[in-house]
Amino acid sequence: MRILLRFSAFLLIAALFVLPIAASAKEPKAADLVEDNQVIDLRQAKYKQLFRELERKHHFSAQELEQLFKGATISKRVLELMDRPWEAKPYYQYFPLFITPQNILTGKMKLKEHKQLLDRIEQKFGVDREIIVAIWAVETRYGTNQGDFNIFKTLNTLFDAYPKRSEFFGKQLVDFLLLCKENDIDPHQVNGSYAGAFGQAQFMPSSFRSYAVSFDGNKQCDLWKSVPDALASIAHYLQRHGWTLDAPMYAELGHELKNKSLITAMNKGRKGRVAWRTVRDRQQADIPPSPGGRDLSIVELELNPQQSPYKFRYVAGYPNFQTITEYNHSNFYAMAVTELAEAFRKP
Repeated sequence: MRILLRFSAFLLIAALFVLPIAASAKEPKAADLVEDNQVIDLRQAKYKQLFRELERKHHFSAQELEQLFKGATISKRVLELMDRPWEAKPYYQYFPLFITPQNILTGKMKLKEHKQLLDRIEQKFGVDREIIVAIWAVETRYGTNQGDFNIFKTLNTLFDAYPKRSEFFGKQLVDFLLLCKENDIDPHQVNGSYAGAFGQAQFMPSSFRSYAVSFDGNKQCDLWKSVPDALASIAHYLQRHGWTLDAPMYAELGHELKNKSLITAMNKGRKGRVAWRTVRDRQQADIPPSPGGRDLSIVELELNPQQSPYKFRYVAGYPNFQTITEYNHSNFYAMAVTELAEAFRKP
């Protein structure tokens, strides 16, 4: 009987440790806490602060704000998608979404169709044309799929009901209203992605205001209908983030990492860096020099277990590769763009 009592006590103590873990594992996601089309409470402190900023700093009137925000509601679908982005897939499932025979064929056709335009863009901004067209392809299928989420509703949803990035999306909401005012656009009529990006280049509002350029002969930046504006804006963004024309993108490192410093850099994600010489010497890899001697990132790419005896493929990301991760904060995104651009160059 004593043994049974002691065993029962052990189970009770163990349960006390296990239950918090189980509870945290079932912590509700943002979408679980709202109803679709739930009306946003504009009396919240963060909305009052937002309105103060828009009135005092950016000269919106109280009447304008009332008309803009009246009846603002939440999109549950936006929150569901934010919690399971495409980049969460293993790479062998991610890249086939973009690197397809049709996408490659269309990209080659677009490079020929827009050759003169891309000549001018490459000359002005110093960004490789294949990368520009690959980003265009990955973002919107060459402008044909710009997203059907209402951007005003999306940004309000993420500001109000996505706590871990509420501050970021609050800033994007301000920039969105400013760019709409500056370009005479109705904020309620703009559609885009579930993350708040829009246009052929899928710029966030802050990126639009910082990097969008007009390249079609008029003064207005039209990233929705103007191919010259969209492609030049992609190039301008990459240029401003340190692009080097005709520089290496990545180097193959094999199927295992041979040094702790490389593993440490890989585990840090897109911000992890390791010296070029360290990669070359420790990995015993014949890799090209890095422009300006800049450090490399280390990227782990999961392989399809049905097609490879190896679990992973490792590559070193050069500075240009790192620049693409400023456009989208994912090594998988940068790799897919890079490999799609490579496919354009093949006969």
